[in-house]
Amino acid sequence: MKTSTTQHGNKFSSFFCNLFGHHYVVSKRVTEHIKEYKCLHCQKEVTTDVSGKLSALTPQMQDINSTLEDMYRKRHNRQVPQVA
Repeated sequence: MKTSTTQHGNKFSSFFCNLFGHHYVVSKRVTEHIKEYKCLHCQKEVTTDVSGKLSALTPQMQDINSTLEDMYRKRHNRQVPQVA
């Protein structure tokens, strides 16, 4: 049986998500508040935006998230000088 696929998985999975909604799981933690999610069924990727709502994970958003992750990691890896 030949199945056709779309940009977000096969047609059955897309139909399932359209009918019941997506089942997102965290695929990447950018910061404590910003995460990237991926649907288990149709492989659609989303991320949290500035207001905390889910938005599509575009290449521009991926670049922003990777830059933000680098800045966040550098800031939290700095050693704080001990004050006596």
